[in-house]
Amino acid sequence: MDKPPQPRSSDGPAQPGARPVGAVARRMLIIGLDGATFDVLDPLMAEGRMPRLQAAIASGASGILRSTIPPITPAAWTTFLTGKQPGSHGIIDFERYDVHTNKLQFNSTRCLDHVRNLWQIVGETGLKVGSVNVPMTYPPVPVNGFLVSGFETPGPDCDFVYPPELKSEILERWPDPTLRAKWRRRTFDGDALFERNIAYISRSFHQGAEMTVWLGDRLGWDVLMVVFKLLDNLQHKNWRYLDPRWSDRHPVRRDMAKRGFGEADKAIGVLLDYARANDATVLMVSDHGHGSLEGKVQPNLLLKQWGYLSLCGSGAQKATRGRHLWDRLRGRTKRFKRVGDIEHDLAVDFSKTRACVMHAGMAGFLYINLEGRQPTGIVRQADYEALRDELRDRFLGKECHVRDPQGNGVQLFTEVHKPEELYGCSRKDQPWMPDLLLVPRESLAVVRKIRGRRAVRWLPYRRLEGTHRPDGILVASGPGVRQASPSPVENRCHSLRAHIVDCAPTILAGLGLRIPDDMEGRVIREIFERPPVVETEAAQVAAATSQGGEAYSEADLERVTQRLSDLGYLE
Repeated sequence: MDKPPQPRSSDGPAQPGARPVGAVARRMLIIGLDGATFDVLDPLMAEGRMPRLQAAIASGASGILRSTIPPITPAAWTTFLTGKQPGSHGIIDFERYDVHTNKLQFNSTRCLDHVRNLWQIVGETGLKVGSVNVPMTYPPVPVNGFLVSGFETPGPDCDFVYPPELKSEILERWPDPTLRAKWRRRTFDGDALFERNIAYISRSFHQGAEMTVWLGDRLGWDVLMVVFKLLDNLQHKNWRYLDPRWSDRHPVRRDMAKRGFGEADKAIGVLLDYARANDATVLMVSDHGHGSLEGKVQPNLLLKQWGYLSLCGSGAQKATRGRHLWDRLRGRTKRFKRVGDIEHDLAVDFSKTRACVMHAGMAGFLYINLEGRQPTGIVRQADYEALRDELRDRFLGKECHVRDPQGNGVQLFTEVHKPEELYGCSRKDQPWMPDLLLVPRESLAVVRKIRGRRAVRWLPYRRLEGTHRPDGILVASGPGVRQASPSPVENRCHSLRAHIVDCAPTILAGLGLRIPDDMEGRVIREIFERPPVVETEAAQVAAATSQGGEAYSEADLERVTQRLSDLGYLE
């Protein structure tokens, strides 16, 4: 992203407790609405279901906050916290593939020792920070304040709090602080179970607000943030009840899902009142938007059909499917345990495979089986670039143009990127980056498994869910915020346009702090009545905050993997 125009520079960091530039915000309270989109929120506000959010928008400024590529939770929230794109911080998915060992690893804060986050930068000035349920903050790292880690925390028995002595007091008040329950399904429970699921999600919003206020009052704060993570779950599981194309098919569940957003609005209201009482400027942000998931595309099937990927014999394939079925019947995944990991879902013969999608979320992460890099590598270094270009052309070509269930012609992949071109990084610095990043059509998600013989499996109505879109939301209100004039289009006020990488420098500038010169976003000056003065300083080298290595035990991985699989992130 472009830097702010002609920033002033400084030789060093601010003295502890000082605000060297002059703040336009005395305090900041940040509300993360995971997965929020105006496509859903605007109709709900028009129906009168979210009056507190509507009032905040009317009194301040709002607009579109563009997400990362891919628009997935770990990449986006890490970009929010670091002011850096995925090519710099290295998080592009919940998991990463180690090309040297041919194994998958789950991402955590132990993968982020090379970058400093917003809480560390603010805390080093002497200002106090508070963070509640922000994704990609487990295991917690020391901060000048307090931190309750996000939903990738395995459970309340883990060390999820800093300072650690707060853990017992939190658990006395909120036995489920890490929001570990999955969306429950039973064949014959119908609407009653559905309502209990909505109630659990609704309680999570109130719990987040309560915990934030309690910790803020107890420990004090200058910057305070909470993320309502289960707003994302509410849309993943209920999109067919929210999307106007299908919402009238089941009005009972539609209205229950909408009531869940109403409960989120009440929790937002509690936080807005708390901000007002503490003379704090409010930012509401989402890490990405949301839309319909109507099909799942299988690039590994295409690679097999094109002759780039080879599966083991039928006996090995049957054994793989049998192990997978047995694990599912036992409620287990074993995803990160077996040698090679990919073999749990797909019996790949790497001795005959030139390319494979090793993991997938919203996008597909394709790795070439490169000689001298992977232990199984067969592709010569001299053929590497030509093979990448060949694969990119095929995924963007006519072979990936199909008909959807309505008979419309659609392209399965709309973008195929070389990460070093997309992110401006080098493979030497980020060796776990894929060789190609496959971005599917917006109504599709990528899966690494192979099921059937068609490149895309279209979903019937009963299996329709939500998936991510690039456009999230940004709302600013309170002291120092400029009230935006409604745009002539539909009389809406959503005139701001920014990127999630812009949030960290904007928060620092708003607080009167200098911005490290390695941040890649801009200051969103247009949200302020009086634009902040922008000064940069030389970025400090990140100090190690952990011992490195895997943050999760096998049992912990099992719990987190089940939770993410339930949302379709690790299918």
